[in-house]
Amino acid sequence: MEQDWSQATAPDLAEIERLADLARAALPDAIARAAAEVVIRVADWPSDEMLEDLGLEAAWELTGLYEGIPLTEKSVLHQPEGPDVIWLFRRPILDEWTERGGIPLGELVTHVLIHEFAHHFGWSDADIAMVDRWWE
Repeated sequence: MEQDWSQATAPDLAEIERLADLARAALPDAIARAAAEVVIRVADWPSDEMLEDLGLEAAWELTGLYEGIPLTEKSVLHQPEGPDVIWLFRRPILDEWTERGGIPLGELVTHVLIHEFAHHFGWSDADIAMVDRWWE
């Protein structure tokens, strides 16, 4: 029997945020407190300024972004300008989800969120790639 897709809609911003909240709630106690200090924001697309700062031309290339000062670089002299933020970008996430096929959306959102939390904890992309070979 064929599934009726006529009433189906793509997951909205609120659903991506809900999945991110579930992922954060499942973090181990050892990092949960530090992770709780980070604001999670969900938008359809990264801003042009974000893309320019990263040297990216296509918005599809960016599923998430950490904005802040990694914990390894903060000191008692640090004067925060605002909270650290993790951005999740719905449209690029949905695009990657459809390209990969066969993985739950929540798993992909969790992966992107954890990757950005790793930057908050001071890990570089190379450090993350050593333990998370997601693209394979």
